[in-house]
Amino acid sequence: MVKHARAVVLVDVVVGSVLLGVALAALLGLVGRAVNTEVRGEQFRIVSMLLDERLNLVLMHGPDDYATRFGTSGRCDAPFGDYAYRLEIVGGTGGAAYRVRATISWESGSTELSESIETRIAPRRAPSGLEPDPDRKPTRPVERFG
Repeated sequence: MVKHARAVVLVDVVVGSVLLGVALAALLGLVGRAVNTEVRGEQFRIVSMLLDERLNLVLMHGPDDYATRFGTSGRCDAPFGDYAYRLEIVGGTGGAAYRVRATISWESGSTELSESIETRIAPRRAPSGLEPDPDRKPTRPVERFG
């Protein structure tokens, strides 16, 4: 009977060790994914800040001749040298708004990633023959519900 009890205890120890090993492997996998998700989230936070900065620069200097005065592509300034930017500015003819698209690209591991955002920005200067700051009141009252 003593030999049988030792065998049962040995089987219990082996099964317990296997279960503990599987649980630890699963836990380490979850921790690894959590760290990866946190790093990816930090990258997207930086990218959103860089996109906002690029669009604000176009807004501040005006889209009219931004491409001739400043670069529309290149590496971001330190400490964000791992990120590259590209601006596309089109439109603006006849007083219409410019379509401005900012793209940030970067490498994450061995994968090339990029994010873009697009907006419209009014021209800084009025086209010749137009009033520089026209009155922009609605022609009829705005109806608001609720």
